[in-house]
Amino acid sequence: MKFVERAGLSALRQLDPERAHGLAIKALKSGLAPAPAALPDMPRLKCEFAGLKLSNPVGLAAGFDKNAEVIDPLLKLGFGFIEVGAATPRPQDGNPKPRLFRLPQDQGVINRFGFNNQGMSVIGARLADRGQADGKRKGIVGLNLGANKDSEDRAGDFARVLAHCGADIDFATVNVSSPNTEKLRDLQGADALTALLNGVLETRDTLNTPIPVFLKIAPDLTDAEIAEIVAVAFDTGIDGIITTNTTLDRDGLQSRHKGQAGGLSGAPLFKKSTRVLARVAYETGGAIPLMGVGGISSAEDAFAKIRAGASAVQLYSALVYKGMSLVTDIRFGLDQLLAYHGYKNISEAVGTETEKWL
Repeated sequence: MKFVERAGLSALRQLDPERAHGLAIKALKSGLAPAPAALPDMPRLKCEFAGLKLSNPVGLAAGFDKNAEVIDPLLKLGFGFIEVGAATPRPQDGNPKPRLFRLPQDQGVINRFGFNNQGMSVIGARLADRGQADGKRKGIVGLNLGANKDSEDRAGDFARVLAHCGADIDFATVNVSSPNTEKLRDLQGADALTALLNGVLETRDTLNTPIPVFLKIAPDLTDAEIAEIVAVAFDTGIDGIITTNTTLDRDGLQSRHKGQAGGLSGAPLFKKSTRVLARVAYETGGAIPLMGVGGISSAEDAFAKIRAGASAVQLYSALVYKGMSLVTDIRFGLDQLLAYHGYKNISEAVGTETEKWL
């Protein structure tokens, strides 16, 4: 099965990256994705994140399934949870193409999509359709909330998307850390962020079933900026922090597309994002659950994020190079690492090496 997957990945890498991504979505829609290897029950991996009961802590980051087209096929691949979007109130095309670049020598990716998506009405309808046959939604599914590029009230856009889609998701992420929408990161300042989060949380509290709301932050923050954001998180009562989004840093890159504008993800982001994660863990003292994202391409990487302070992790870019079987590999490897280190459950490992990264 891995031979077939490797052959498929090799063929996709001959194509324009965005076209290859579109074909991957079509393959999942058509049921052509290889079935994951069956794994035994892994009680060590069962955990809870901000009240969400997860079968395992390995999630899919936002950006892969922007328009909520392949939720059920993705869940079948073994993710403990997935995040779709980002969704904006109105559809938008995003930035001009080309806007997605592989960096094979660095095992990284640069994108400058600019929140291209079909809008909250289309995405919300797909989320609402899940489970209509038997009245039950399978799996844990969240939505990344975004703002339209030309909006006169970007802060209000996040609340509008949540109001429209909130009844049909299990969590929502406030994304003010994408580098691909001009001045979006300005919303990470204390005053602007407090107002934005309060608006989103007020909307959340109007839902019939309130859901956890997370804040996704950038990796390009100083320690002082991190401390300021953590203070806002405490003041507003946000349910969790996702560390981190993509970076504008280009240090040490070798690939020919290293100079492209946009956000860098993948292996080059691992150390930087993990340091930010550890700093947030230190500032919060474990009082706010953290999700580790950025450069995870192995069980060892996921374990390092957990020991730096994450209670759950997300990945995306590594799938470009290693395929969907990576999800199974990480789950199996994490279980073995926990056993080797004498942990009965993943929760026991959280934050055990935070200081190593400070």
